[in-house]
Amino acid sequence: MSCVVADLLSRSRNSLWHVIRSLDSDYFPEGADTVRARAKTVELSRCLPFVALHAACLAAFWVKPSAFTLAVAFALYWVRMFAITGFYHRYFSHRTFSTSRTMQFIFALWGATAGQRGPLWWAAHHRLHHRESDKENDVHSPVQRGFLWSHIGWITSSANIPTDYKAIPDLTRYPELVLVNRLDWVPPFLLALTLLALGEALRVAAPQLGTSGPQLLVWGFFVSTVVLFHGTCCINSVGHIFGSQRFRTNDASKNNFALALITLGEGWHNNHHRFQGAARQGIYWWEIDVTYYLLSGMEKLGLVSDLHKHPADLKLLLDKQHRQSPTKEDLRKEIPQETKL
Repeated sequence: MSCVVADLLSRSRNSLWHVIRSLDSDYFPEGADTVRARAKTVELSRCLPFVALHAACLAAFWVKPSAFTLAVAFALYWVRMFAITGFYHRYFSHRTFSTSRTMQFIFALWGATAGQRGPLWWAAHHRLHHRESDKENDVHSPVQRGFLWSHIGWITSSANIPTDYKAIPDLTRYPELVLVNRLDWVPPFLLALTLLALGEALRVAAPQLGTSGPQLLVWGFFVSTVVLFHGTCCINSVGHIFGSQRFRTNDASKNNFALALITLGEGWHNNHHRFQGAARQGIYWWEIDVTYYLLSGMEKLGLVSDLHKHPADLKLLLDKQHRQSPTKEDLRKEIPQETKL
């Protein structure tokens, strides 16, 4: 009898251990390298979380929003879009400015609330995208595998799920960033929980707002997060198909005014592919780049520093006769030291 009890306890401990380990986004029983070696195809099991996230938005037909709820949803879209464009992209992926270790950690948590996985996973994939832009090994190229794959399909392949820590040694030396990356589901979960609790508190304390927990959860979290997700993904898909090319960059990156508006400046994608190390993606005054304006404001407040500028000979490069493709030496100067070609 004692042997049976001991066996049950052992199995229970093993099951509990696997459950705990499964909360770690970087836990792969078969090994990360084995998972990365799988065929890059859409997998149903990886589609289910996205289906569930989108399905949750259908509750919006039954949960009508108040003006306050809509304001929160819009605010969370823009605030988290800035976290993705300013921190996940221009800081963690390209290191286009400097900041303190404390602010770096805050940026990581802030960006993670967008539900677009961890900052290290995001940066590792993005650096690969620039090294292999629109070539065979580009993880999300519409030129190689079509619009749907570049927009969302690539994220539903297990081969693209593990974080390639070797691609981001400048970031992995910070254990707190690795922790945020491994527990990337925690910030969006806490945001959703906070919105639900806040909505219920306001329903009781400020009934004149006409707001409730389900309202803020559905509109403030689910709807806002889904719209934010597709806005970001449009840079991978639409940004390599529709728009104009100012520079020959050996890829299909485009400048797109509409994308720049919905992504706070990321739509100047061809400019960015030419000058990857610049904190500003718009070049002319009319190329609206809200992310850069906000980063400039943060620089004045002392929260960030050393915003990287465009090269001194930018006017020469803008001349039609000098729109040459960047050389490998150019790119070595414009991407983080650890990701040299």
